[in-house]
This record gives sequence, structure tokens and C-alpha cells, in this order.
Amino acid sequence: MSNEQDLPEKAVDEQAEVISEQSADVQVDSDIDDSSQSQAAQNSNVDELSKKLEKAEQKATENWDKVLRIQAEMENLKRRTQKDLENAHKFALENFAKELLTVVDSLELGLQAAIGDSPEVQKFREGSELTLKQFEAVFSKFNIEVINPLGQPFDPGLHQAMAMQPSVDAEPNSVINVFQKGYVLNGRLLRPAMVVVAKANDNPPQETPKIDEQA
Repeated sequence: MSNEQDLPEKAVDEQAEVISEQSADVQVDSDIDDSSQSQAAQNSNVDELSKKLEKAEQKATENWDKVLRIQAEMENLKRRTQKDLENAHKFALENFAKELLTVVDSLELGLQAAIGDSPEVQKFREGSELTLKQFEAVFSKFNIEVINPLGQPFDPGLHQAMAMQPSVDAEPNSVINVFQKGYVLNGRLLRPAMVVVAKANDNPPQETPKIDEQA
């Protein structure tokens, strides 16, 4: 009778052990699933953070490029403004100086026309020469330079050729006469010099024919 009772109890214990093992397996499987889900969630978060970091870095690069462009534009604006101010100081007298040139031209023409030895003519010449010297002093003070290129090579940047004439004494392409002087203000051309330029002689001298000395 005792053995019959032990058998059911043993069977119950074995069944309980099986159930316990199955429960343990289920728990392990559940832990594995939870771990997998947690790892997947972490990977998802990492990917999301990586994307956000990449976008932030891209945005930072774009903003830095904008800052550099703005800085370069400001430097260019500063240089242009400074150059404009310098030019304004240098060439503020440009229009006024051009008007004065006509007065100087009239004085020089009058001085050239004043021919004679009478006292009136001498006084006129002395007064005109003194006035021209005063003009020259004022021009020098404000960096206005005269262009009088007589005998110099022709320069199209500073001279205006009014005519070309053959010349035996002058080098071709040199200035042989100045109709009107030119002027420069701080390196900028106010007015070109009007000149006559020498050109090569069209008819070069012919060689003397040799005489045949043979009889």
C-alpha cells in the first residue's frame, strides 16, 4: 500500500520538475526576447542620434560657410569704402583743376603772342610769367604735374597725336612739337598732351652712283 502511494507522489514530483524546467526555459526565452528588443531599441536610438548628429554637423558647416562669406564681403566692402575715400581725397579737385587749365592755356598763349620791346609789352610779359609761376606752385602743392613731352617717345597713354610729320633730325615715333601741354593729377590723367609725332622719311637719300674708273 505504501508503494502504491509513493508512485503517484513520485509521478507528481517528476511532473512538477518538468513544469519547472519548462517554466525556466520560457523565462530564458522571455529574457532573450527582452534583451533582443532592448538591443534593437538601443540600436534604433543610436541610429537616430547619429542622424541628428550628422544633421547638426551639416548645419554647423553651412553656418560657418555663411560666416566666412559674410566676413569676406565685409572685408571687401571695407576695402572698397577705404579706396573710395582715398580717391575722393585725391581727386576732389579734378573738375576744378580742369577748369584752371584753360586759364593757364590762355596765359601761355598770351605770353607767346606778346612780341615787342615796348614797356607795356615787357610789363605784360613779366606779369604773365609771374602768374604762371604762381599757378605752377599751386599745381605742385596739389600734385598736379605737367606733361611736356618734346623730344620724348610718343606715349598713347599720355599723348594725343594730332599729326605725323617726316623728320630727318628726330627719331621716328618721337614728339617733335607740342601744341598743348598735358596734365596729371595724382597719377590720373587730367588731359593728354596734344603733339606732333615724327615718322620715318618717305624718301630716303639715294646712294651716289659709283663711277666706273675703267677706261
